Amino acid sequence: MNKPLYRFLTRWLVCSLGLWIAAGFLSTSITYNSELRVIIIAGLVLAIINIVIKPVLVIFSLPALVLTLGLFMVIINGLTVFIASKLYTSLHVTNFWAAVFAGMVIGLVNYLVTAILEDIKT
Repeated sequence: MNKPLYRFLTRWLVCSLGLWIAAGFLSTSITYNSELRVIIIAGLVLAIINIVIKPVLVIFSLPALVLTLGLFMVIINGLTVFIASKLYTSLHVTNFWAAVFAGMVIGLVNYLVTAILEDIKT
């Protein structure tokens, strides 16, 4: 399998898994009608947002990222989750702070999956 496709599919899987875990933690703030299809499609939307929109957000927020030593990435991750919920309305995130928490969970899942996959490669 070619590398860009593999990376995209991995990102899609991680986004879907992170959303599912975050929805479990915040069941009152993140709803998806208990349908796996909604989580999978929302993960796809989030993965596409992370590829297309997130780099632009990072460039525009470089001063804030430097001042906060990178902690502003938590807000950017939350913003991408919030945008995904607005674009795909079957995933409902009630407020921005729930989206920020979901972004933190997705980031943690991404870190763990990446560490496991790199362990497997070596």
